[in-house]
Amino acid sequence: MAAPRFSESYINELKSRIRISDVVGRKVKLTKKGKEWVGLSPFTAEKTPSFYVNDQKQFFKCFSSGKFGDVISFLQETERLGFSEAIERLAGEAGMDLPQDTAQDRAERSRRGRLLDVCEAACAYFEDRLRGPEGSAARAYLDGRGLKPESWGKYRLGFAPDGWRHLQEFLKGKGAREEDMLAAGLIIRPDNGKEPYDRFRGRLMFPIEDTTGKVIAFGGRALEKDAKPKYLNSPETELFHKGHQLYRYKRAREAAAMANREGLIVCEGYMDVIALCEAGFEYAVAPLGTALTEDQLGLIWKVGGEPILCFDGDEAGVRAAHKAVDRAMPHLEPGRSLFFAMLPDGLDPDDLIRERGKGAMKEVLEKASPLVELLWQRELIAHPLDTPERQAGFEQRLDQATGQIVHDGVKKAYGRELHQRLRNHMFQLRRGGGAGGRPGAAPGRAATQPLQPNVNARGLRILTRMIDSPALLESGLERLAIARFPDPAVSSLKDAVFDLIESGEEVDRTGLTSHLRHLGKDDAIQLLRTQPTGSPLDPASPEGQDWLSALERFCAVDELSQDEERLGRNAAGVSIENSRVSLKARLKTEIRDLTRGDDQDIGSESHRSGLRDALNAFDEIVKRKMGR
Repeated sequence: MAAPRFSESYINELKSRIRISDVVGRKVKLTKKGKEWVGLSPFTAEKTPSFYVNDQKQFFKCFSSGKFGDVISFLQETERLGFSEAIERLAGEAGMDLPQDTAQDRAERSRRGRLLDVCEAACAYFEDRLRGPEGSAARAYLDGRGLKPESWGKYRLGFAPDGWRHLQEFLKGKGAREEDMLAAGLIIRPDNGKEPYDRFRGRLMFPIEDTTGKVIAFGGRALEKDAKPKYLNSPETELFHKGHQLYRYKRAREAAAMANREGLIVCEGYMDVIALCEAGFEYAVAPLGTALTEDQLGLIWKVGGEPILCFDGDEAGVRAAHKAVDRAMPHLEPGRSLFFAMLPDGLDPDDLIRERGKGAMKEVLEKASPLVELLWQRELIAHPLDTPERQAGFEQRLDQATGQIVHDGVKKAYGRELHQRLRNHMFQLRRGGGAGGRPGAAPGRAATQPLQPNVNARGLRILTRMIDSPALLESGLERLAIARFPDPAVSSLKDAVFDLIESGEEVDRTGLTSHLRHLGKDDAIQLLRTQPTGSPLDPASPEGQDWLSALERFCAVDELSQDEERLGRNAAGVSIENSRVSLKARLKTEIRDLTRGDDQDIGSESHRSGLRDALNAFDEIVKRKMGR
């Protein structure tokens, strides 16, 4: 299936030059009604108008037939034109030249088409496995969440069997190329040259679609209680950029149009979106494992100017809400803002709906607070207001926040609102004689003493290097998930990293410190503070590759116990126990010298040479044990 030769930017430019009401008005007699045009449906023989056109949002919606779309799909529906024909017709009206179709363009479309095909085939495979014998645990999980088989199909839920090459063998049988499976993020090729293996194993699968409804990626939820990471998304690919897409966006946009809503509901996870949809709130979306990006906000605002961001009421949810405030501030305009619904008692939407019903969810959404309220409360509790200097600092923070707004009118309105609140609050403080600010907050900060824990220094340094390099962390995520740190403080730090990832937050030292403080893990906080901050690394750079290799070697000893048993079972004449002891002792000896060196060694030629020697030695042992 080849993708159309018109880029998304070309199509968006075309639609911006064409007023949809002009095109529709040639076939439908339209009457202005508020912000929209209304008329009799061109698709059904109705007597009462139920067909609406919105120029600002560039779509039509027909309540009598259920049809919804843009100016291109309107021409396709009413004149039976193909997609390309409709665009060519509109381009002529708009005075736009058609893009040239070069050999390179055709090759890129062909490759994109293959990747879309392999993603669609994988989605169908996962759906089938969910209903097969191996999907029993996933079915039990869904049943516990109140989701029946008809809902599985609605959301195209699936299951990835717990095997290393089940999916790729299926796709090869369908004629898919290994290079396309790799490019689509469905399989992983190890750095050590071994055979590729399936990225998703033993997980409940959620397909991720682009804005046109085509499957481009997947999210997988582990079914084992303590599995890390709990959620695993596809990597960045030619099709999928997680900061540019939203889960279930196309369906939510259509549902919002049919419900005549002025905004989507944005929550934090796949199951939250599904729970909201099942409760009747079908205009719900979620980001894909990250905090909201500017691109995602742009998608959300295209649907309506007053979306509701729905966050858990715990500390992580509040932090995520505050990050959304900061991200949105520069882009606020008249008719374009955010509202926030903070859920009670640490519940998420799925929990709230199951425990208290959809009426409780509706009440929370109706009480959503405007962005200005969240901004005010954040700055109000940030520091005590018990001295003139701190009060001045409070006012300065409000001014700095307001200064981010680009639109002059909105900036002035925020300034007036916040300064009025400030005057009222200071008046109440003087009248009541209180200090204000955080309840029970101490004026000063306790000095912290660096810890000198007895830990594996190399393992800790590798972990903090990943924390300081988001791209490196993403590349090494699967390896880090299985890494074991015997020191409890280091283990807590690793668990906090995955807690932030699973809650969709960015992993950085500030967020980790806040989360660890909430958990009462002061020892892990102190441990993090003892480590120097490194500059972010590109995983494709030589130094980045060396750190990933260091992580690989760090994990090797713990992983080996599983591989040894498989080797022992297959090695003729050699007992499992002898194979285990021999392999483990030799590999530990080879790696130990490398892991004792100074951190500065990583990236050096001697370090790389040592890693190569250790790997070669291990390969020789394996070949000998396998009788090759």
